[in-house]
Amino acid sequence: MSPSEGTHPPEPPMDGELPVVAPQLRALRRRASLTLEAAARAAGLSPAHLSRLETGQRQPSLPMLLALARIYGTTVSALLGESVPERDAVLRASDREPTKAGGWTYWQAGAPGRGMQALRVHVPYGSQGDIVRVHPGEEWLYVLKGRLRLRLGDTTHLLAPGDSAHFDSLTPHRIAAADRDGADLLFVHTLLQSPTAALCLGPTTPGETP
Repeated sequence: MSPSEGTHPPEPPMDGELPVVAPQLRALRRRASLTLEAAARAAGLSPAHLSRLETGQRQPSLPMLLALARIYGTTVSALLGESVPERDAVLRASDREPTKAGGWTYWQAGAPGRGMQALRVHVPYGSQGDIVRVHPGEEWLYVLKGRLRLRLGDTTHLLAPGDSAHFDSLTPHRIAAADRDGADLLFVHTLLQSPTAALCLGPTTPGETP
């Protein structure tokens, strides 16, 4: 599991990759009428860690962005301040630019404003594999390249290219690349606004932060 907040190695400060995340995080939290403490608890973070994200002193990982997007009832694209194009059923590869967050790289694979979000994701080796998530909704993933280690509850599965998984997000789960070159996958999750979003626990040990 990740070290506690007090012993976790310092994360790099926000750089040019995510210039608008900090103010977006604060604005969306306030729009949701959540205190810093309530939002941090729902995301499995300490209030101090969330405060650093909101002030740009820390760069959020993709799992953090996904968790906060669910809590605030929005999308990762909105958190990143990306412009929302007109809704279209077809997305061209040439129109999608990669975005990096916390070592992860992802590409939008679905239109904004829908009831679910689709992403193509590159999971680097050794990054965020110790974060356990629990939240409302469903998730589906399909491995494109490399091998993925998926833990659902007490069972760990090793997924190869062509393997997929579809599970209830209330099952404690975590994913990690099994190979040094990382893993590429398609990832779809539902976007739900629910009081039970507080079940998004992050690390399993109280006080730990990603």
